[in-house]
Amino acid sequence: MSCPVFIFCDNGNTQWPIFFIACDKICHFPPQTYTPTPQMLTKSTILRSQVARTLTKSQNAITKSTSTQYRGFTSMSQLMAPPSATSASLNFFQNKSLPANTVVKFVPQQQAWIVERMGKFHRILPPGLAILIPLLDRITYVQSLKESAIEIPTQSAITSDNVSLELDGVLYVKVVDPYKASYGVEDFQFAISQLAQTTMRSEIGNLTLDAVLKERQQLNTNINKVINEAAMNWGVECLRYEIRDIHPPQNVIEAMHRQVSAERSKRAEILESEGNRQSKINISEGEKQSIILQSEAEKQEQINLALGEAEQIKLKAEATAIGIKRIAQAIKETPGGESAVNLQVAQEYIKEFGKLAKESNTVVIPSNVGDISSFMAQGLSIYKNLNKEGK
Repeated sequence: MSCPVFIFCDNGNTQWPIFFIACDKICHFPPQTYTPTPQMLTKSTILRSQVARTLTKSQNAITKSTSTQYRGFTSMSQLMAPPSATSASLNFFQNKSLPANTVVKFVPQQQAWIVERMGKFHRILPPGLAILIPLLDRITYVQSLKESAIEIPTQSAITSDNVSLELDGVLYVKVVDPYKASYGVEDFQFAISQLAQTTMRSEIGNLTLDAVLKERQQLNTNINKVINEAAMNWGVECLRYEIRDIHPPQNVIEAMHRQVSAERSKRAEILESEGNRQSKINISEGEKQSIILQSEAEKQEQINLALGEAEQIKLKAEATAIGIKRIAQAIKETPGGESAVNLQVAQEYIKEFGKLAKESNTVVIPSNVGDISSFMAQGLSIYKNLNKEGK
């Protein structure tokens, strides 16, 4: 038989055991069960005396747990073991002891204390000073009004395309109705944690793997909405839900890596072909612009040449006209000038006929070419007729 061990509490006047540990079990004994021990005894004597007096009662009390604060633990192994995924909300350190039922109490800020009078709900104590009636009033629940985070343990879920995922998350909640949080559900943290897990599995089942990875924010919003619909009756508001990690199977991860590599190779080939296409287009556009510019240059060159020739002809004509005008004016103003011009014309006429005779061409000449005087008279008459027409 294992040796029992007691943990004692000393309030100044009496000492009594709070916990009894034996055979890997934890039990709680109320102080009314034991007779107060005189203070003159040493603690070792008190311990031995209490062990001897309660050894026979411990066998029946091993499987009982009268403490409402620690009823979730029935063995030392459960107390020392880390919290599991299904009992995360039953953590030993999350269960706080209730305040002592004294007359004057000071409620801390952001807390709400539930007071029962003769076993029935009486009122909710707000922060500040509170007065209780001994023996009638009892503080039964203490609710924190602060925002708290509940860790959702890792769980498995299957997507609509039959891919198994491992997910975990964090749930942020806040008590908005202390009465419902105390009487509407046994343990709202545990209940809302379980609800978050089932809701997550349900929502994951409606999406494919790609949708889960792309639409995480929408998934968080849907889970938060479903949780709030159920938590309304518990006096708790789910502020937000965040999926922390998503772990696909290893073969899926490898397939995703291959897909990413193939996508990158495809993108690189597309970019390369687009680059070649754009390069050819740019070269063709450059050649086209070059031809257009060259033709425009040739056109402009021809226009410039034509304008130059026209300007040249115009200038020559103007110069010739000015020269003729000056010659005519000089002939008119000079005495005997007209006779001199007639003589020069006759000489030029004879000179040109002389050039025709030197060439081997058949030409028609006047019949009186041998008569020099008549020939010169004919040339002068032609000049005079032209001169009259010019006037």
